[in-house]
Amino acid sequence: MFAGRSQWIGLLSEVLPRALLAELGLARVLLGTSGGGQFLVVLPGEARPQAEEFLKGAAAGIGRLSGGCIRLVWSITENLGDWTVVRRRLFDELARKQASPAAAVGSEFFAGSPEPVAPADDYFGEELGLRLRDASTVGWSPDAPGIILAKPGKHSWSLGASPDALPLARHTAPGDDGLQPAGRQTLGARAAGRPIWGVLRGDVDNFGIRIRRAQSIEEHIQLSVVYKQFFAGELEILCSMPESWRKVTILYSGGDDFAVYGAWDALIPLAREIQRLFHRLTEENLKDFPGREGKTVTMALSLANSPDTPLSEVYERAGVNLEVAKVTDKDCLSLLGRTLEWKQLADAAELKEELTQMITEFDCQPQYLRDLCGIYRESQWTRRGRESDSPAGRPWRFHRRLNRILGVSRDREFQKARTGLIADLAGRNTGNLKLRPSGRVALEWARLSIE
Repeated sequence: MFAGRSQWIGLLSEVLPRALLAELGLARVLLGTSGGGQFLVVLPGEARPQAEEFLKGAAAGIGRLSGGCIRLVWSITENLGDWTVVRRRLFDELARKQASPAAAVGSEFFAGSPEPVAPADDYFGEELGLRLRDASTVGWSPDAPGIILAKPGKHSWSLGASPDALPLARHTAPGDDGLQPAGRQTLGARAAGRPIWGVLRGDVDNFGIRIRRAQSIEEHIQLSVVYKQFFAGELEILCSMPESWRKVTILYSGGDDFAVYGAWDALIPLAREIQRLFHRLTEENLKDFPGREGKTVTMALSLANSPDTPLSEVYERAGVNLEVAKVTDKDCLSLLGRTLEWKQLADAAELKEELTQMITEFDCQPQYLRDLCGIYRESQWTRRGRESDSPAGRPWRFHRRLNRILGVSRDREFQKARTGLIADLAGRNTGNLKLRPSGRVALEWARLSIE
């Protein structure tokens, strides 16, 4: 049902502008941008009253179906003057309506939120949660303007990769029977190591600034389409790869963000690959645009506390971590309690392999990972006290502690691996130790891999 609600919100901004043009008998070419929670259409002046009535009906249907949680707001202005002026008028009107929700409803706003329609749960769970993943078309009818059908309606549109089709990332990990989608517990059980699932969310940094810098409506449309098609297309392809297709399910892909959930061990490499592809996209398609706005992406991965943790809870936690990461830095990943730059994630991946090698090849006990995590906890605690009391403040204590944790062996390969491990955890300057945040992530990553 959660996935069905996510797809419903994403499809509204794709279907409603197309339905508006179809109801008014206008050409498809008047659709500028759509998807990602917003749309832009060009209408003749005489069609404004009919468009207002259409949008009011759609807003009422959306409000009833969502129990008042989702609102449809819109602004209409004359296409006069430079595009930057037109865009400012549109955005100012939208901002005014978003800041004053009671203005559009009147005194009824204070009467309480409308109750959701009776079949809402069946609609989100069955119609959009199950049937949509195999549907070839979606439909819309004026008698239920807030409902998107996973079948033909009065107006229908195909789903797929063709230019006239609606782009929709809808990969769903199959269950063990191959008929139903895999549940959270099943996805967690498919993870290598600890049987845990998680949610990965991503968002383009300063996307709004990049859009506002567009100097023409053509440039605005071009930027919007590039981002939307990237997330819809690449997510579908990556999640269909052999290492992900049974472990990851797409929640939604928007105009500048996305969300997926699945086995934790598939989400980390998926995040790295999306970032790599997005970097290539911006290098090739946005090289003529000055500044870094809209050219980097930040993500956050949150893991469930238990296999039966509600999906909405983990999704919300991932959103909070994503906002914290974007405030702390840009072009980074919030992972396992730390915020890392993408190059630091590569270092953490290499260190994780070294940590697991100590167990698989040199017969260290898995308990040594917990002991190494203790060094980081001590270092964090002593920041509020005396720094000299921490293992990093006294290098000889750090190495003595490592000798107790890792042991001492005359084996040359073991000594080489041990030296490399210490250097990656604390740098090569033994007189000025500074525990690296990527090392803490690597430790937790290794613990998840072997438990």
